[in-house]
Amino acid sequence: MLRHVIAPSVRYTKASNDVVRHPRLDSDAKLLVLYVQGLPDDASRKPLGELAGKVGIKGRVYQKAKRQLVEHGYVHEWRSQGEGGRWQTEQLLANTPLTSEQAGLLRTAQPLVVAADPPATPPPSEQFPTVGAPTARTAGGYEPVEDHSDRTTPHPPTEPEPDPEPAAVPTPEPAPQATAAAADPTQLARAERVLLSLRHTRRELHLGVREARGLAVEAVKWLERGLSESDLRHALLAERPQDGVRSAVGFLRYRLIQKLPEPPARQQPHERPPLLEPVECKGPGDPHVFRPLLGESECPSCRLAAARSEAVPEPVPWRERVARLNATPTALPAEP
Repeated sequence: MLRHVIAPSVRYTKASNDVVRHPRLDSDAKLLVLYVQGLPDDASRKPLGELAGKVGIKGRVYQKAKRQLVEHGYVHEWRSQGEGGRWQTEQLLANTPLTSEQAGLLRTAQPLVVAADPPATPPPSEQFPTVGAPTARTAGGYEPVEDHSDRTTPHPPTEPEPDPEPAAVPTPEPAPQATAAAADPTQLARAERVLLSLRHTRRELHLGVREARGLAVEAVKWLERGLSESDLRHALLAERPQDGVRSAVGFLRYRLIQKLPEPPARQQPHERPPLLEPVECKGPGDPHVFRPLLGESECPSCRLAAARSEAVPEPVPWRERVARLNATPTALPAEP
């Protein structure tokens, strides 16, 4: 194989052989590392997904490349919640593998490295920590379950203003952890499945996995009171507000708490009357005792024998029956 190489004098990026020859990184992951490494500081302060889109790495291809970089220590992320309840993700991309501790130290020292117009840049050996060259810190965010984009999104959603409609009067109290821990895991899974299925009927009731898991604690109370999954789904979808639903979490939490049915009434156990003391039977035969139910003086066996003797007459011999028939004259019909 012939090779002709001319080293450029400007506008080039030094690539580490550890990245170029990495056996576990595909070409998209390597290209993403080299592209971001060659960007200036002001251009690299964007989400990693947006930078990847500029070189044609999008969708599942980007997710695969990012997963490889995270697994091998080239990409590290930290999620935090700022003012107003908005979540953001800080991302660090390095051209050398870093452990979580090393990436955390670089994150702490990053503001000193990216300060505007520093008087002098100390050599890498004098900076702390000395694990590779620090890069510009980028901020972004993504939904951890379903929406894997790198854009900062509000999570949880902002509660709507007060309104007479149930959709705008959410209950701000979150479900207590003790109740979630005490609930049956099987019932929690059933309730979460019902909540996630609401999106197929109404798009405005779309919930994330975290949101459904938080509301499942209240939905379990419906299942524990004897309602089926179909009954719970019908109760949550019935009576759609006229102004629509502005917060799926607030609307469903309000409906789960306010429309919780009454617990089933417990039937009082039947109290049996106290048993009487055994008494001696006054019927014929050997002396014996029995326990009366209604104050009777003879045992059931003696009463049954007496009833049979009174109901069945003694048998009459056949000769006597024939004689009785012959002695009885037959009545003839009168002549006209």
